[in-house]
Amino acid sequence: MQTLLVTGPGGAGSSTVAAATALRLAATGTRCLLLTDAAPRVPGLSDAVAVEVVGAQPAVQQVWSRHVEQLAGVLPMHVLPPATSVVPVPGVDRVALLAALAGHAASGRFDVVVVDAGPTPAALSLLTLPGALRWWLGQLAPTRLRVLASLRAAAAPGRPNGIAGALAGAEGLEQLVDRVPLDDPARTAVHLVLRPDATAADELRSAATALGVLGQQVASVTAARLLPGGTGEWWTARAAAQTGALRELADLAGAVRQVAEAAVTPRTPAALSALDAAVPEAPVVAGPRPGVPRTSRSAAGEWLLELTLPFARRGEVELTRWADDLVVTAAGVRRSFPLDPLLRRCTVSGGALDDAGTATATLAVRFTPDPAQWPAGLLPTDPHPSDDQETP
Repeated sequence: MQTLLVTGPGGAGSSTVAAATALRLAATGTRCLLLTDAAPRVPGLSDAVAVEVVGAQPAVQQVWSRHVEQLAGVLPMHVLPPATSVVPVPGVDRVALLAALAGHAASGRFDVVVVDAGPTPAALSLLTLPGALRWWLGQLAPTRLRVLASLRAAAAPGRPNGIAGALAGAEGLEQLVDRVPLDDPARTAVHLVLRPDATAADELRSAATALGVLGQQVASVTAARLLPGGTGEWWTARAAAQTGALRELADLAGAVRQVAEAAVTPRTPAALSALDAAVPEAPVVAGPRPGVPRTSRSAAGEWLLELTLPFARRGEVELTRWADDLVVTAAGVRRSFPLDPLLRRCTVSGGALDDAGTATATLAVRFTPDPAQWPAGLLPTDPHPSDDQETP
């Protein structure tokens, strides 16, 4: 299943572009679903394309009903409320969207799911969710705890085991997030919709950096709600600003799709199609994939970990190491990267942001082998080993 995620700043027209994209795909015979958290504004759209509105409250009630008995076993002395009385916490709408995507990925009913992901911060929250859930599951339900719970259950079969029940729920959550590869550009394409104004270029840079941290990239850029030409001082100034914004976007992203502002809001599927606002078929972007660490050996005998973060700027990237993880923060997004076994036995000796502010900006982190964690004789004494010298 292919996922097309459409987002942009509030008011840019991403919902219209998402609906138009789903409509175009359905018209070509593609089994397509439009997934959104609000009812489409185009009457009759659901007659032309499959539409699913995901609400936070119904999703919470469904999940609560499914697991309330298991929770009751964990908390035997506590009376749990019925599903109709459960109050959803803020942000649960993103969890509901993720669960809906996972369900459709498992069912195989659709070839493409177009997600109207809302404003850019909401879309980033959705993309961040699988990695964040995996991290928390790793902290709260580590492997050693799962092994102990399994041994305890085997030693006392039939006895209520609250920890085992909770861990079973954790495994179910892991299976859910694994079904939707939101960090894989080959399976999930992120399309950005912007208004052609003075903030458009900065919006694109910030979104590209944040997506890079998450292993994603901008698949296409649409400049929507373009105003037609006019006369007078106001129109002249507006046209100049619009032209300047389009030029900046083209310099950053290459091809930019342009969608004109409609005189009236489309009220039929035919009027929506006439806008020609569907996202293009985005080609696979060449070059290093953002957010995927690459490890190599430097000439000085150090190990080098490189991470592409498009348009990242110096002073705006934070880097820390915690245990066996490297934690990167940029553009308001944080991700924890587990280090491979080799780098775990090294210490961080420095870092730099190469090509800062450009599309190829790369975070380069240097690692030095820690003698205390390497068996004697494995570390080379020559900092510049020859090609035929064995290195760890």
